Amino acid sequence: MYDWAHSAYSTLLITIVVGYLTSVVLPGAPGQLAYGWGIGISTFVAAVLSPIIGAIADQRHNKRIWLAIAALGGATMSLLMALLPPEQPWIIVVAFFLANLCFELGWSVSNGFLPEISDEKNIDNISAIGFSFGYIGGGIALAISLGIVMIGDRLGLPAGEDGLPTRLRFALGLMGAWWGFFALPAILFLRDRGVPQGPPKPFAETARSAIGQVIHTLLNVRRFPMLFLFLIGFLLFNDGVQTVINSASIFALDQLKMGVGELAQVVLMIQFLAMPGTFLVSGLSKKLGQMPTLMICLALWVMLLVAAFFVTTPLQFWMMAAVLAMIMGGTQSVSRAIMGLMTPESHSAEFFGFFNFSGRATSMLGPPLFTTITAMTGSAHWGIISLLVFFIAGWAFVLPVNVWRGQQQAKDYEAQRSHTG
Repeated sequence: MYDWAHSAYSTLLITIVVGYLTSVVLPGAPGQLAYGWGIGISTFVAAVLSPIIGAIADQRHNKRIWLAIAALGGATMSLLMALLPPEQPWIIVVAFFLANLCFELGWSVSNGFLPEISDEKNIDNISAIGFSFGYIGGGIALAISLGIVMIGDRLGLPAGEDGLPTRLRFALGLMGAWWGFFALPAILFLRDRGVPQGPPKPFAETARSAIGQVIHTLLNVRRFPMLFLFLIGFLLFNDGVQTVINSASIFALDQLKMGVGELAQVVLMIQFLAMPGTFLVSGLSKKLGQMPTLMICLALWVMLLVAAFFVTTPLQFWMMAAVLAMIMGGTQSVSRAIMGLMTPESHSAEFFGFFNFSGRATSMLGPPLFTTITAMTGSAHWGIISLLVFFIAGWAFVLPVNVWRGQQQAKDYEAQRSHTG
């Protein structure tokens, strides 16, 4: 249910929120910069805070409290964006920053419950059900918001372009209400297992311990050359993937002059194509292997960005979005599988925690680059083509990775550890 709840934010972020910021609150380049830098900085702050909050939650067994703070805080900031008049743009931008920060923190905390509500046999199923609920919930919230924008006049809302700000604000209100209301089952019924680990430690001591753990993990992962090489490559191309997802909306609104309503329709299509696309990539991975499949996905991403430079019509954008939807989830899924194959079993939780932390921390680079290049050149075409650097650099790092050798490095480590033990 929490996946269902917060997915309303993730789908409306790249449709309603970006449309409202760049066309109503701060029209043009200022809105684009506020959007891109807001996402980049809030994501980085969340990456820094996540291990600290995680350490506090593990020690005090109060993940539910942190989940409530993130969910209800994000919902409140979303409602504030809707209630504040557009004449107070920078307060709205601050609310947007805090909403995105709460979204990222809530995602991290909710993931921490998964091992506690599942076992080895059903953890994959429970995780998949959560993702499925997220796709469906986010899609329904987007469909309702699309109705508000497209036919809001029949509901008594102002019609025409002059009435668009009011309809967008209603959609933002729906986003906040959806997030807050549907998060309540998780907040009310989830419980942390176990008991607190001794008396509470001061925040500063917990923070130092969490940062030390991140540094310790970084030093550990360097002992596995193939895994370390892959991790660097993943962090680079994943930043490109996340930026395309978050910033394609600016390309559509600014360069192609698409309306928010049509953009919402595109994202709705992506939402429902992404799930079968993930299974398609998974099937390809079983036939060809994980690394060849990842190479195909990265090649398609590069081709998409090059093609985007020549896109000039909404129809071309629709076609490009359909291809993106088919490889979006699959790229991340096959990357996670490769990471799992080369990770030593005794360090799986530690390394995957760092994997998630690093993916968030480096995701601050792409959105600011895209929006800055777009603002400087006056063309989102140059902004989108600038993202090639992430995919090409990431590709260069993962190209020499040998998964079999990486598995052997992990097995040799486990054998040596077992012998030493």
